[in-house]
Amino acid sequence: MSAAKTKKTATNETALAEQLRAVSLRPTQQRMALADLLFGRGNSHITAEALYSDALTAGVNVSLATVYNALHTFTAKGLLREITIDSTRSYFDTNVDEHHHFYFEKSGRLEDIDHNRVKMTRLPDAPEGLSVSRIDVVIRVDG
Repeated sequence: MSAAKTKKTATNETALAEQLRAVSLRPTQQRMALADLLFGRGNSHITAEALYSDALTAGVNVSLATVYNALHTFTAKGLLREITIDSTRSYFDTNVDEHHHFYFEKSGRLEDIDHNRVKMTRLPDAPEGLSVSRIDVVIRVDG
């Protein structure tokens, strides 16, 4: 491995460890490996099963249950957003900024929509004592 590649990998590992510590998560070996797969490719949408497959391909010794636990922990800590499509399919989004999605029903692909492209003209009042924390719009297309 070249010195430049080693330095880049070490820098990336340090940044990932700091990202986990910043949300009070211990950077375990499995969390670090999964975080590298998740955040090392820029903004993406991934299912637990796809991440599990990527982990196995990368030689990460992890169970599907551990992948689910890590994804839910990262989501609870604000590192990911879970996008629920139906009762059997959820995606985890590395882009936690305000935005919406197109869901392509035939291919199962998600695509970001800038939040400014969706206009809400009127929302119902939240139940008494509560406030709206976020609006998630998923527009389904038959592609």
